[in-house]
Formats: sequence, C-alpha cells, structure tokens
Amino acid sequence: MPNKTIYVSDDDLPLYKRAQELAGNLSSAISLALRKYVEMEEGRLEGYDEITVRVGRGAGRKQRFSGVLLAEGGRSSKSGYEAFKVYRSRTGKFVLHADRRNQITQGASDEEYLTGWRAWVGNWSTDQSWSMAQGEATLHVVDTVEELRELIPEDLYQLVEEAADQPAVEDLDI
Repeated sequence: MPNKTIYVSDDDLPLYKRAQELAGNLSSAISLALRKYVEMEEGRLEGYDEITVRVGRGAGRKQRFSGVLLAEGGRSSKSGYEAFKVYRSRTGKFVLHADRRNQITQGASDEEYLTGWRAWVGNWSTDQSWSMAQGEATLHVVDTVEELRELIPEDLYQLVEEAADQPAVEDLDI
C-alpha cells in the first residue's frame, strides 16, 4: 500500500488528533472526508447545490442532499396551507419537500366582508387575528416526473414537467 505524507500545521494538530480518536484510523477519516469533499465539489461544478430541509412534525429533523430547485408553489385553504418545493437530485431523481401548516383564524365573520372592499380592509386591519401552528414537513423521492402528479397541484406539476429536462447549468460559449 502506498504511503503519502501529510504535513499538519501545529494549529491543526488537535483537529487531526480528534479525527483519529473518532475514526480509530486517521487514514480512513481523511479518505472519507476527501470522498465527501470531491462529491460535493463535483456536484457544485455541475450546478447542484447542497439542499437542507426540515422534515417531521414541529421542529423535526434536517435532511440534506445535492440538488437543483426546479419549481415551488403552494395552496391554501381555511384550515392552513401547503408549500411545495420540487428538486432534481444529482442522481436524477425528483425530490418533493412538502410543508403543511394549520392556520387558526379568529375575528371578523364572513358576513362583515360582504359590505364592500373598504369595510373588508377596515375589518381585516383592525378586527382579525390569526395564528399559525407548526405542521408537518415531508420529503418524497421519486424516479419520474409522472410520479409527482398526484402529490402536487396541477399548475406546479406543469412547471416541473417543463423544467425537468433542463440542465442544472448551461455553459454558454459567448
């Protein structure tokens, strides 16, 4: 097995010692770090970003992947809203991040809004309050654009369908 010498500055020595403690073998720790670095840099050069999203209920947990945002949108109702972001991963899969939140509205009744726009603006600005409850965020990974059709609103699906075959970065010779 070939030997390679790595020179470590005195300032970085504690970092290398800690890596060896955690990995048990400094060589494997360095190889793992270099593998991750090369993977992320190659992705960045291809136009992909490191994406970190929250999933689960409440504060949830975070998940990270390499991808490019294709489209985003949402829909709302009296009970809350859903926000969607669709990415293409570096491996060519489609990733849907859906964030659902519940909204509780209190204040003016619907009848008060029927007296014209001036009354609506006045009532909305003075009598209505609302609160937002932390909802649930999910991450779905699918192989094809068609698999997204049932998961997102139709107008967003059309945007994703249009963007799906576009390159992450287009190099122009200008």
